[in-house]
Amino acid sequence: MMDTLSEVMEVLRQRGYTEDFNLEENCLSCRGGDCKVGAGEFVIDKVYRFEGESNPDDEASLYAISSTKHDVKGILVNGAGIYTDDVTDAMLECLQIKRR
Repeated sequence: MMDTLSEVMEVLRQRGYTEDFNLEENCLSCRGGDCKVGAGEFVIDKVYRFEGESNPDDEASLYAISSTKHDVKGILVNGAGIYTDDVTDAMLECLQIKRR
C-alpha cells in the first residue's frame, strides 16, 4: 500500500513515468523546456490525491501522464489547486479529474 506522495512517485518512476512535467500557460514542459506537450497531446493515466492531515493547504494531486505523440511518460505534482491565471482554459480542462 502506497501512502505518501514520494512512495507513489517512486512506483510510477519504476513503471516508466520518468519525466517531471511543469505546467505552463498552454502546455506541459519537461527536459528543461526542450519537450513541450500541448493540451490535446497527452493523456492522464492516473490521478492520486493526497490530503493534508491537519492543514488543507497540504493537499496535493499527482498526475501520471503519457503522450504517444511525444513518446514520453512522466508526472505532474500540483499543490492545493491547479487554478492559476497563467494557465489557459484548455490546459485546465485537460487536467480536470473526470468523475463518474
